Amino acid sequence: MQRVDVVYALIYDKDREQILMVNNHGSGWSLPGGAVEIGETLEQALIREVKEETGLTVEIEHVLAINEAFFQKKAQHALFITFKANILHGEYQIQHKEEILEIKWMDVQTANTLMPYHSKGIEKLLQSSCTYTFQS
Repeated sequence: MQRVDVVYALIYDKDREQILMVNNHGSGWSLPGGAVEIGETLEQALIREVKEETGLTVEIEHVLAINEAFFQKKAQHALFITFKANILHGEYQIQHKEEILEIKWMDVQTANTLMPYHSKGIEKLLQSSCTYTFQS
C-alpha cells in the first residue's frame, strides 16, 4: 500500500460558533486541506492547500487530531492530520472551480454530521491540543 499524508485546517470562528468548510467536487464536504507533497512539511502543505482551496492565508496553532484509514481500492494507507488554524488575512473565495464547488461557514452541529470520522464531535476536537514540531 502507498502511504498518503493528508492535512486539514479546522478554522473556527468562536464568535459565530462556526467552522469553515469546503465542498469538494466528487467527495463532498470537508475541512480545507489536502495531500502533502514530497519535500513539504505538514505545516507548509496545510498553508498551501488552504490558500489553493480558499484564497486565505492561515497560521497553524497545533494538532487537533490524527485519523488513519486503509483504502483498499486505491491501495492507500492514509494519515489525516487535523490542525487548528487561524486566518491571517484574505477573503475566502473559490480558487479552483474544478475542485471546489462551495465554501461555507457552518455551525458545529452541521459540521459534525458532515464529518462523522471525528466520533466525539468538533466540540471535543476544539478542546484537544498536541504540539507539532518540524525537526530539521
